Amino acid sequence: MPRDDSHLPKALQGLRIPLIASPLFIISVPQLVLAQCKAGVIGSFPALNAREAEGEHPLLDTWLTEIREELDRYNQANPDNPAAPFAVNQIVHRSNARLDRDLEICVKHEVPIWITSLGARVEVNEAAHSCGGVVLHDIINNTFAKKAIEKGADGLVAVAAGAGGHAGQQSPFALMREIREWFDGPVALSGAISTGESLLAARAMGADFGYTGSPFIATEEANADQGYKDMIVDSGAEDIVYSSLFTGVWGNYLKGSVREAGMDPDNLPESDASAMNFSSGSSKPKAWKTIWGSGQGIGAVKSVGPAGAIVDRMETEYLAAGKKLAAEFL
Repeated sequence: MPRDDSHLPKALQGLRIPLIASPLFIISVPQLVLAQCKAGVIGSFPALNAREAEGEHPLLDTWLTEIREELDRYNQANPDNPAAPFAVNQIVHRSNARLDRDLEICVKHEVPIWITSLGARVEVNEAAHSCGGVVLHDIINNTFAKKAIEKGADGLVAVAAGAGGHAGQQSPFALMREIREWFDGPVALSGAISTGESLLAARAMGADFGYTGSPFIATEEANADQGYKDMIVDSGAEDIVYSSLFTGVWGNYLKGSVREAGMDPDNLPESDASAMNFSSGSSKPKAWKTIWGSGQGIGAVKSVGPAGAIVDRMETEYLAAGKKLAAEFL
């Protein structure tokens, strides 16, 4: 039976499975986003991934032109099986010196879905709404969720324990319950959503979407070092460390990459938000090139392959899990 998603904004309707591919710093590039969208799930990338040399034409503008034109060609050639829409992630922390420029570019291209992180700001939501965009804001607890909606976000990305990169500590069961006590708008759940079974569980908890990142690192289209992809395949949940050292915000990383950088993942010092700097001239984001983010759900990743294969596998698992539960309870 088709899902009833008529209560959602139009940009979030009609997906092959209820899945948003999360924006991966450095890794998510147009090739990966296009593969995700063509596979029928929302593809996304951080605006800050589009970095150009000083004085050059904004690469973000070039990327958005490429994505929109290719999806338009694909949809014209496949009217009965159109691609899913795409999303752009904006880091709205005050240290992001590019934010105003990137907002203008996204408005120009009428980006359909905006994912905002590290702070909720009214002016960012207003910019998105000015071009018909839908805003989903990253949160790690119920307090931040309420602030995001109060400041004009349309929906939430609930980042629970086990998510890759910057992640919260709360159980998804607790976090989703608290949010759904007062908010009935769009919610995506993040935190080890790497199988169809976990996607179905997210839906059972009240989420409209699963939010999946780490499995897409180990794909052919991902802009990731081959060693990074191989480590994702070879690792499991026990190979993840939760640390604030690398960006000033708590997040999950592969222990193997920490060891290769000459550090002990079991004895890392702490840092704080003052360490954050997303300016184009900052050296801090380069840490992601050697200290690799990952969620706890990577045990489901058995090989490197095309991004579409991740969606195929999760759809098969999702439908099978749904049929099994229906047989047992209906």
